[in-house]
Amino acid sequence: MTLVIGLTGGIASGKSTVSHMIKEQGIRLVDADEIAKEAVSKGKPALHQIVQTFGEDVLLSNGELNRQQLGSIIFSDEKKRKQLNAIVHPEVRKEMLKQRDEAVKQNETFVVLDIPLLFESELEGLVDRIIVVYTTPELQLSRLMNRNGLHEEEALKRIHAQMPLEEKCKKADRVIENTKDLAYTRKQLQNILNEWEHTDR
Repeated sequence: MTLVIGLTGGIASGKSTVSHMIKEQGIRLVDADEIAKEAVSKGKPALHQIVQTFGEDVLLSNGELNRQQLGSIIFSDEKKRKQLNAIVHPEVRKEMLKQRDEAVKQNETFVVLDIPLLFESELEGLVDRIIVVYTTPELQLSRLMNRNGLHEEEALKRIHAQMPLEEKCKKADRVIENTKDLAYTRKQLQNILNEWEHTDR
């Protein structure tokens, strides 16, 4: 029987690092962000809807989505963020379920759904267990500023657009602390997978 694991965290908490470790082990990983990127690629209905909702300004000259421009619109306006989610999320959910069900059909030990907004989008029902990748607020802020080249104010805006990491940790079955080196993170992941592989589900 396949155990469906939800992997989530906060922006710049290190979730991508953990998802990479999961893939290295040959475990099927269903990446909501990748599916979302595909859903809004050139020529897709969702992109057409986004342009109708937010205007031509969110397109690059080659007709592809200008993510930076769209990001600056939605992270400063919750109403607009909800409008975008209403367009993209149904497409993403459909594809995630398809990939999840394939893994279950093939009786794989684990399938991991990597969903950044798992709690915010109330998708807990899609998974059996949840892992949250945690880091300290200070590390989260400095990583995001460095990674995306953002000013502190802009970075904080993006962090505050999500549910606080502490709150997510309370809702998780297990928490991986991504506060030290990669070996420390990897060991925690391994311990969780070993435990869940040998427990009744």
